[in-house]
Amino acid sequence: MDKAKIIESFHQGNCIEAYRLFGAHFAYEGTEGVRFSVYAPHAVNVSVIGSFNGWDETQNRMERTDSTGIWSVFIKDVKEWECYKYRIEDRRGRKIDKADPYAFYSETRPETASKICNLNDISWNDTEWMHHRDKNIDKPVSIYEVYAGGWKTNGKYPYTYGMMEENLIPYVKKHGFTHIELMPLTEYPFDGSWGYQASGYYSVTSRYGNPKEFASFVNACHANGIGIIMDMVPVHFVKDAYGLRQFDGEPLYEYRKQTDAESEWGTLNFDLWNEEVRSFLISSASFWCEVYHIDGIRVDAVSNLIYWGGNRDRGTNEGSLAFIRRMNYFLSKEYPGVMLIAEDSSDFPNVTRPTVDMGLGFDYKWDLGWMNDTLKYYATDPIYRVWDHNKITFSMAYFYSEKFIMPFSHDENVHGKKTIVDRMWGDYDQKFSQCRNLYAYMYAHPGKKLNFMGNEIAMFREFDEQKPVDWFLLDYERHDAFLRYFTDLNKIYLSHPCLYKFDYDMKGFEWMDADNAKQSVYSFARSDESEFIVCIMNMTPTSYEKFPVFVPAKGTYTEILNSEKDIYDGCNMCNYKPIASHASKADSKFKDQIEIRLAPFAAVWLSMPRTKTRSAVKKTGTKTGKKE
Repeated sequence: MDKAKIIESFHQGNCIEAYRLFGAHFAYEGTEGVRFSVYAPHAVNVSVIGSFNGWDETQNRMERTDSTGIWSVFIKDVKEWECYKYRIEDRRGRKIDKADPYAFYSETRPETASKICNLNDISWNDTEWMHHRDKNIDKPVSIYEVYAGGWKTNGKYPYTYGMMEENLIPYVKKHGFTHIELMPLTEYPFDGSWGYQASGYYSVTSRYGNPKEFASFVNACHANGIGIIMDMVPVHFVKDAYGLRQFDGEPLYEYRKQTDAESEWGTLNFDLWNEEVRSFLISSASFWCEVYHIDGIRVDAVSNLIYWGGNRDRGTNEGSLAFIRRMNYFLSKEYPGVMLIAEDSSDFPNVTRPTVDMGLGFDYKWDLGWMNDTLKYYATDPIYRVWDHNKITFSMAYFYSEKFIMPFSHDENVHGKKTIVDRMWGDYDQKFSQCRNLYAYMYAHPGKKLNFMGNEIAMFREFDEQKPVDWFLLDYERHDAFLRYFTDLNKIYLSHPCLYKFDYDMKGFEWMDADNAKQSVYSFARSDESEFIVCIMNMTPTSYEKFPVFVPAKGTYTEILNSEKDIYDGCNMCNYKPIASHASKADSKFKDQIEIRLAPFAAVWLSMPRTKTRSAVKKTGTKTGKKE
């Protein structure tokens, strides 16, 4: 560790490894012990208090190492897992006890002390995974979003990291998901915040186990071919007295101006004009990638970073924008295989453009516009869908402006919004039919996919952090069939590259019919070099024995997915035999069409291999071996 280099970059706001200097680190300085270092520029005195010195501030006073406000002390004979805090005397003579901002582990709520943890003895066997991982632009991504405390419980207690390793990983693998996205696991005091009001940005929450157990979980994910995405909250932090608020007696991490400091969530906004705060957060993101081998970082509430307090009327927050660009630049440079994801509800341009091209530098952005339009459409009575036809087609008018992820996240399952299946129009049967249709549309639409836990079993109860997923629903055939459908959907998606290879290239998508508002039927094609898949969606309760569908090329089309198959609890109005195309007599740019059986509210996928071009034949020669 180059201490001087870290300190210099820390004060310049571009440090990615501040955690190597600050916090509590095991060291040998003539004897075994722990070196404590903290940034508290406004403090008059700082002491380390803990279980190893009887919480006595006189035992281990820290020394101010230079004029920049860094305090440090070496304490011998300190054991792993011992608790500690910093006792800070401010310029007004007040003494305040603070948890370590750079602590690697913390006491379980309601206790608030930091705990000493040696992260150097974590073992990994994911070298090959780390070497080959990338940002997955041309690969399938189906994300399973999880609240760790609410997936399953062990009696009245949530699953531990070890239990998730034993149970969550096989489940995700079995049902065809490629990634797990974990709602924030940085330490936080209030369960009701779901982790989005953090107190320890380097401390994996102790609710479910210790850092080494979490590392084992990540290692096991990689061994099973599953990537891990973590939520990061760089916008705001908790007000709790033991945390970052007025850390050394004065605003340090938050804005000095009260109106800027206060957030809409009852928390405090980070002062992202402050270089040391920038280094704190950039280093935190780097820490999770470096120490825990995290494969993706989803940044929460990016619109609140772009605009002052998320308020467009106040204009852009140039300090925050500089921070975002700087963080994404350094993370992409240091960890080129890590996905950087923006949860952004704004229309701010170039969110997924590289920073060198004046973009924000994210790899992906959640398409919240698509999510809102789509769910509103499916909640509408089919009689009136003719007037909302563009809600389904509009997404493709802007889709290639960014690299989008299509999300049905936890936010769409709370606060009286109803769950995904419950938002569907109609009676119980119709809700299920339309929900199957919805997911076929989602998986056929360009862009990576994200679903919150419980979506895959068509759960009707909204998310509650105090309750696990309603797994008893799988005792009912309809919900069990829905999970079967979801699993097949993932597996088909994974096995057909044309559904993901050209997600962000216009040549991978084409409307077959975007204008049939009268019947509320949509059709489009996904394609790559080897295959066409034509996707048809019937948005009404009307059935058709011979519905005409334009196709992108002459040939024979085979049904590979029908949301109304009987194994999915549908009416089984399917296309069991391959369908040969014929010349179209309609006034259309497409010269070929087919007729299909189309059930009420059905989504149908038809596949046709692409034939080799004549030039390809020339290269390979004829069957006789003679050249043409």
